[in-house]
Amino acid sequence: MLPPRLASRSPISRILKDVSMDLSNKVAIVTGGASGLGLATVEAYLAKGAKVAIFDLNEEVGQKTAEKLGANVLFVKVNVADEASVQAGIDATVAKFGAVHVAVNCAGIGSAQRTVGKNGPHSLEVFNKVIAVNLVGTFNVTRLAAVAMQKNEGLADNERGVVINTASVAAFDGQIGQVAYSASKGAVVGMTLPIARDLASIGVRCCTIAPGIFNTPLMNSAPDAVKLPLIEMTQFPKRLGLPEEYAKLAVHIAENTFLNGETIRIDGGIRMAPK
Repeated sequence: MLPPRLASRSPISRILKDVSMDLSNKVAIVTGGASGLGLATVEAYLAKGAKVAIFDLNEEVGQKTAEKLGANVLFVKVNVADEASVQAGIDATVAKFGAVHVAVNCAGIGSAQRTVGKNGPHSLEVFNKVIAVNLVGTFNVTRLAAVAMQKNEGLADNERGVVINTASVAAFDGQIGQVAYSASKGAVVGMTLPIARDLASIGVRCCTIAPGIFNTPLMNSAPDAVKLPLIEMTQFPKRLGLPEEYAKLAVHIAENTFLNGETIRIDGGIRMAPK
């Protein structure tokens, strides 16, 4: 047992305190926030009392979404792979809401090409574009948002912010034709711990979510011939994931301040077959 004079200085003495991040009046950025997983995340953070900036390239949908969701939502047209565009979005967010506490990176694109197919080698242009959006874009937002976060007053444990990135189960069991997508998402997983270590000194955490097959507008528009085999690969429950389920995890990671440097699969136990 520690002497009374030392007990107050011990990290153990803080265990009984509530160190969760209270999202009320905090400011979150959600990339790809105009639809799918991003939109569900925007709505989940709003329900917790946060203010949210939607970064998305779809200006028409993004503006309508922000108007529909109310005064605590800002839409900014942002290309995540462009430094000036992201910085302008962060500046607009800080000007509107005063700070940035959370950044959730949902923006991403896919592709379907084999390394060598019937028409020759995989398009290098397509490969580079997927890497630019999914990997470079994620890192670009992460690094610039973290600069804004370090200016915040320290919360419990002197935390100043949290970055939540989005990978995919394809990072671990990518299918035929997913080489570009899997490479980009595998790299997002790979940089999670180094980013967490880099940002620890300024009180910013970093975690990654690796979703399975979710019922986004893109997936929902796919024919049963595409969806049903994917559902069959899921262990339980036998269905597509709901965007709200992803959003709940994105909220929990922000609130649970002992989650850091980790990639969390949310996939119903799916293990992807080659095709």
